[in-house]
Amino acid sequence: MMDLAIEIASTNVSRETGGPFGTAIYQRSKKTGKAKLFAVGANRVTLLNNSTLHGEMVAIQFAQKKLSSYSLRKGPLDTEYILCTSCEPCCMCLGGTLWSGMHEMWCSATKSDAEAIGFDEGPVYPKSYTHLEDNGCKIKFNMLQEKGAKVLQRYGETGVIYNS
Repeated sequence: MMDLAIEIASTNVSRETGGPFGTAIYQRSKKTGKAKLFAVGANRVTLLNNSTLHGEMVAIQFAQKKLSSYSLRKGPLDTEYILCTSCEPCCMCLGGTLWSGMHEMWCSATKSDAEAIGFDEGPVYPKSYTHLEDNGCKIKFNMLQEKGAKVLQRYGETGVIYNS
């Protein structure tokens, strides 16, 4: 599941269609534990000249549109949603994850990995993640972290650091 989020980010870098961030949202059955792909998002900030089009925000928008709801918690009672992101989210995407009603968030590369190539991820603190967890969103960090960090490093060599 995380491999897809990283692949979206990597493809975005290769095609020069946005920043080095990708997201896949999965819908998982609470009864069977089986998950299926529900929505994806690639960073489109530079391509569409819109600072809000981060991978997580794009995927959340597609998921909510597909569900016809502003909250993924208003979906079928026997399902939950997992956001897999190629990098720990910036402050905007962390807020979007909270407000989306996500049940879980899995992160690959770290905030430090993104900041090492020049991105400013904003005010994200351990308390930010505690707040998410207190509101019912489980979090897993460092999933395939080295693989996610390599995408960021490749982008850092030639890509536009658009919030510096």
